[in-house]
Amino acid sequence: MRILIAYLSYSGNTEEVAELLERRFQQEGISVDMYEIGFGIVPNVRDYDCLCLGTFTWDYGRTPDEVKDFVAEVGYKPDNVAIFGTGDTQFGGDAIYCQAVDKLARFYHSKWPGLKIEQSPRGHQERYVNEWIEGVLEDVTVFA
Repeated sequence: MRILIAYLSYSGNTEEVAELLERRFQQEGISVDMYEIGFGIVPNVRDYDCLCLGTFTWDYGRTPDEVKDFVAEVGYKPDNVAIFGTGDTQFGGDAIYCQAVDKLARFYHSKWPGLKIEQSPRGHQERYVNEWIEGVLEDVTVFA
């Protein structure tokens, strides 16, 4: 089984989540490739059993342009896309918190709820990451 984790991170928070995902998937014996959006050639998503796509939310609930460009460059909607992201409720409150995660999950018709992390995944939020991974692993291993 192969998983691609593609993410965009300015502050490092989304990157931390991506690294947690990578470690956990590898512990399960899954081959993982990491791709930082905007750096290098976009991998061929068709080569993977699952795409984990990570983003932050900014500008009052918007998805960053780099993530939109990545989606366009992939050129199609893979079946197994799991969305994760980071946000900050102090900038707009719950109404726009991690809206990029929600928008991407709807766009891809993701079978998993989006993983939303307030700023950094450290501390008690690491539990949310692990629970989300369990749900993704349960379904992905069935389809691989």
